[in-house]
Amino acid sequence: MEGDCAESLVTIKNIERELICPACKELFTHPLILPCQHSICHKCVKELLLLTLDDSFNDVASESSCQSSPRLRVQSPSMDKIDRINRAGWKRNSLTPRTTTFPCPGCEHDIDLGERGINGLFRNFTLETIVERYRQAARAATAIMCDLCKPPPQESTKSCMDCSASYCNECFKIYHPWGTVKAQHEYVGPTTNFRPKILMCPEHEMERVNMYCELCRRPVCHLCKLGGNHSNHRVTTISSAYKTLKEKLSKDIDYLIGKESQVKSQISELNLLMKETECNGERAKEEATSHFDKLFEVLEEKKSSIIKAIDVSKKLRLDKLQTQMEEYQGLLENNGLVGYAQEVLKETDQSCFVQTAKQLHLRIQKATESLKTFRPAAQTSFEDYVVDASKQEELLGELAFFSNGVDIPEINEEQSKIYNKALICWHHPEKKNKADSYILEYRKISREEEMLTWNEIEVHSTNKVISDLESNSSYAFRVRGYKGSVCSPCSREVTFHTPPAPVFSFLFDEKCGYNNEHLLLNLKRDRVDSRAGFSLLLAAERIQVGCYTSLDYIFGDTGITKGKHFWALRVEPYSYMVKVGVASNDKLQEWLHNPRDISSPRYEQDSGHDSGSEDTCFDSAQPFTLVTVGMKKFFVPKSPTSSSEPENRVLPMPTCIGIFLDYDKGKVGFYDADHMKCLYERQVDCSGAMYPAFALMGSGGIQLEEPIAAKYLEYQNDM
Repeated sequence: MEGDCAESLVTIKNIERELICPACKELFTHPLILPCQHSICHKCVKELLLLTLDDSFNDVASESSCQSSPRLRVQSPSMDKIDRINRAGWKRNSLTPRTTTFPCPGCEHDIDLGERGINGLFRNFTLETIVERYRQAARAATAIMCDLCKPPPQESTKSCMDCSASYCNECFKIYHPWGTVKAQHEYVGPTTNFRPKILMCPEHEMERVNMYCELCRRPVCHLCKLGGNHSNHRVTTISSAYKTLKEKLSKDIDYLIGKESQVKSQISELNLLMKETECNGERAKEEATSHFDKLFEVLEEKKSSIIKAIDVSKKLRLDKLQTQMEEYQGLLENNGLVGYAQEVLKETDQSCFVQTAKQLHLRIQKATESLKTFRPAAQTSFEDYVVDASKQEELLGELAFFSNGVDIPEINEEQSKIYNKALICWHHPEKKNKADSYILEYRKISREEEMLTWNEIEVHSTNKVISDLESNSSYAFRVRGYKGSVCSPCSREVTFHTPPAPVFSFLFDEKCGYNNEHLLLNLKRDRVDSRAGFSLLLAAERIQVGCYTSLDYIFGDTGITKGKHFWALRVEPYSYMVKVGVASNDKLQEWLHNPRDISSPRYEQDSGHDSGSEDTCFDSAQPFTLVTVGMKKFFVPKSPTSSSEPENRVLPMPTCIGIFLDYDKGKVGFYDADHMKCLYERQVDCSGAMYPAFALMGSGGIQLEEPIAAKYLEYQNDM
């Protein structure tokens, strides 16, 4: 029995970290369950709301203050005021700022408590009971005394959940006699944690919860389901939810218990890895310090030799200048040469004078000439001794960890692309120490919940096709190389955006409205070229006053009757005028039978020309939409409902143009498909089947974007 108690005590103590409030970092006190399913103390919720409300009041005060009263402030509301606000709920049009949103300390997501505030939250009675058991285990010798005994009270042996009181054996028999209603009360071991027997709905305080909302993952009452916030949600009975959740939790616990030996083995392995990491980290620090010490030694040696060379040059120059200065001092009166010459002039014997004066004259003449062209015997500048360390500084700035003989690969953004699948290509900048294999990593970038885990794919070439990507999502990619067991660092992350909808596959229709005299279709039916310009040149000799050039249509061979679809195409840069978009089946028949109808695209209002009459007779939901591309430009049509034009109606023509059709919402958008950027969007009347539509005037060419296929794009190449 004592062994069981000791084991229970150890188990309770081991779960202490699960019983700590993420806000106050103490044991939970009256924990509440937030909508995000994290628990937090009742007092901590109040404090967080108080801080948020205080900020809101200060914001209101700063907005309502004026220059004449710059120090006006609104005092922070008291806890009593918070309680009154929570009980009464917020008034939608009240001047009091509605602040029931605060960041959850557990997951850091913003939590909105709604109109009822704290009163809309459930107390986590289960967690509260576990915390109380933990407190009792921690107190161990601290006994719970009987609430009904006369002084001195005896140690209690039971606690009645109905009476919310603790009793010793004698008092329990007195207040719960056999044969009475109280004898049927629920009693447990001594505790100070009393909770209600029936969980009541926080929205409808008189109703007990008897259902479980699967969408909100919380218990609700029948009024919540009939006309409350959960009327359209899927609910199940409490008993069914209890059974399901208990089975799942039991299975999870059984699985973990069954894996206990594996977990212990992995813990031991982690301990070894931690020790190994500690040793390897210290060894890496020692090696790095050794490398820097060697650099310091080289620098000290260079510094010593350069300082010595400067000192030698300085001494030599000072000696020369000192000698020159002494010579010049001899030229002064009563000094040296001048004094000696004055004494020679006193000689009266002519032969002796001539004998001495000749040599003296030459010396004085030389000194006189040096006075006329004064030049220092040595330079004072040490420009030749300036140390140029710019290259060394640059190399030291690039000092980084050695990649262990494997160059870091780089993802080639130009060759990589995302269409119906993702093709990621990479290469080595210097093509040295190339890897034998690679690990391509990618993850979805989401604002709501950033995924920190990367998906990894082993690749034995320098490209990879990935197909399990979601539409209208951003993905980050990076790659690292392996040479045996040696791994290079990861490459720079590259982000691509997937198309806004699944890719729609079709080919050009060579039967419906196809003009084989002006248009040339290839055998694959994925490229069309306009030859109208050549026929016009050939007929130029017969043209006297002018000619009429019309649009030549070509359509997709598959129609769209529901859903969202995306396709892409490339327009040749030399194209004169090309129109791309969508048209309904009925409209196609009208165009083909009456090609000069003014409602035809050749006369349509969004032609891209500023004629001034483009807005006349414009229907905002026509059964066709074609935009004009040509002369390396993309023309944005005028708005059908507003006279004001966009800031820039003429954009550079994208390399790849994408078209997105949402049939159910009647909306079509035109994209720069290389960057998945929407250039123009408008409503379209989706009546019947909608077909991809194209028109060419003059010389031009359209190439449908070829879907990425793994069977011919996964190949070994040397990029």
